Amino acid sequence: MNTLVQSVDWLAIAPPVIAAVTALAVLVADLFLPERRKPLLGWLSIAGLAAALMLLPLLDGDRATFCLTGSTRACSYSADHFTVVIQFLVLGGALLAALLSVTGVQDDRRRVPAGEFWFLLLSSAAGAALLPASRDLATLIVALEVASLPAFALVGIRHGEARSAEAALKFFLSSVTATAVSLMGVSFVYAATGTLHLTEIARRLPQVDGQLHTLVQTGVVLTLIGFAFKTAAVPFHFWVPETYVGAPLPVAAYLSVVGKAVGFSGLILVTVIAFPSYADVWGPALAVLAALTMTAGNVGALRQSATRAYSAVRLLAWSSIGQAGYLLVPIAAAGYTRDGQKAIGSTVAYALMYAAVNLGAFAVAALVGRTKRLNRISDYRGLYATNPVTAVLLAFFLLCLAGLPPGVIGLFAKVTVFSAAVDAGLGWLAVLMAVNVVVALYYYLRWTALLFRSPEGEPVRHRVPAPLTVALALTGAIGVVLSGAPQLVLRFAATTLF
Repeated sequence: MNTLVQSVDWLAIAPPVIAAVTALAVLVADLFLPERRKPLLGWLSIAGLAAALMLLPLLDGDRATFCLTGSTRACSYSADHFTVVIQFLVLGGALLAALLSVTGVQDDRRRVPAGEFWFLLLSSAAGAALLPASRDLATLIVALEVASLPAFALVGIRHGEARSAEAALKFFLSSVTATAVSLMGVSFVYAATGTLHLTEIARRLPQVDGQLHTLVQTGVVLTLIGFAFKTAAVPFHFWVPETYVGAPLPVAAYLSVVGKAVGFSGLILVTVIAFPSYADVWGPALAVLAALTMTAGNVGALRQSATRAYSAVRLLAWSSIGQAGYLLVPIAAAGYTRDGQKAIGSTVAYALMYAAVNLGAFAVAALVGRTKRLNRISDYRGLYATNPVTAVLLAFFLLCLAGLPPGVIGLFAKVTVFSAAVDAGLGWLAVLMAVNVVVALYYYLRWTALLFRSPEGEPVRHRVPAPLTVALALTGAIGVVLSGAPQLVLRFAATTLF
C-alpha cells in the first residue's frame, strides 16, 4: 500500500516558500507602516525575491519531497534540473518586474495601494515558482491558480480606471474558463487511471481498458486546451492585447514573461511526462497551434499604427503572441521524436532569451510612459536624441526579438527552435516559422529605425529613476553577455531536463 511520507526537504521547497513568506510579511507590515514609509514594502519584496533566487544554486537538481512509498515511488514535488531552470526564469522575471514596479507604484500611489500590490505580486510569484516542481495534477492545478488569481487583481488594481477594470474582467473570464476545462480534463484522466501523479499516469495510460480510451483522449485534449489558454495560443489569445494595455506596465511585463513561463512549463509537464503515450494526439495539435499562434501574433503586430493610442504596448502584446508560437514549436516536435527532452530544451533556451530581452523592452516602455501617457510608437521617435543609452538598449532588445545581429542570442535561439522542427520531420512548420520571422523583421526594424530619426517638436528628456536604471542595466547586461556567449543558454537544448 502506498503512503505519503510527510518529511519535508525544506531546501527543495525553499524558493516558493520564501516568496510566500515574504508576501505575508509585506501584508502584515503594511498594517503598521505609515504612508510615507510604504516604499519600504517594495524593497522588502525585492529582497525576498532576490533571496529566493540566490538559493537556486544550492539545489543540485536531484531533490524530491512529498513522496509515496510502497510498491511504487512517486513524488508530488521535484526539484530537478527543469524545475531549477524554470524557477530561475520566473523568480528572475518577478524580480525585474518588481524593480519596474517600485517607480510605478510611487507614481500611482493615489490609485495603487502599495501593500496589496506587493502582496499580490509575491503571491503570484510563489505559485509560479511552485508550478515547475509539481509532479501531480492536483499540485499542478493549485500552483497554476495561485499564480493566476493574484494576477487578475494586479491587472485591475488601479482605482477609478475603467480600462484596467475591463482588462481584468476579460483576463478573469478567460482564465476561469481555462481552469474549468483543465479540471474537467484532469478528472477524466484520473477516472481512467486512478492516480494523479504524472509518472504513474504515464505508466498506466497504455494499460487503460479499451472502453475508457475515448474518456482518456477527451481528458488529454481538454487538459491541453486549458494550458493553451494560459500560453495565449491561438484561438485562446483574445485576452492578451486588452489585458496588457489595461494593466500597469510592470504587470504587463510580468504577465508576458512569468505568465507565459507558467503556462509553458505546465504544458511541458503534462505532455512529456504524463502523456507520452498520446504523443500522436498532442503532437499534431500543438504543431497546428504553433502555426496559428505565430502567424496571428505577427500579423496582429504588423497591423499596429504608430499613432494609435497605446500602440507600443499593443505591438509588444501581439509580438508576445507570435513569440509564444515559436515556443510551442519544440514542444510539438517532442511528440514526433524519441528524444523529446532535447526538443523541450530548445523551448527552455528560447524562453530564457525571450524573458531577458522582453522585460528590457517593457522597461523602456515604462520609462517612456512616465511622460507619454498614451505610449504610442510615434512617441519613441528621436529617443536617441534625448536618451541615447535607453534608445540603444531598446534597439538591441528589438533586434534580439527579431533575431538579427548584434542580438546574437535571439538568432541562435531561433535557429535552435528551427532545428528542433526540422529534426522532428516538421518541415512545413519550419518553413512557416521562417516566413513569420521575416514578417516580424518589418515591424521590429520599423520601430528601431524610429528611435534614431529626428524628433518632432520639442524633445522630451526622460529622467530614469534608480530602480528603472537597475532593471535596464540588468536586462541589457544579460542580453549582451548571452549574445557574446550564447552557449550559456543554448546548452540547455542538449541537457537532460528531467
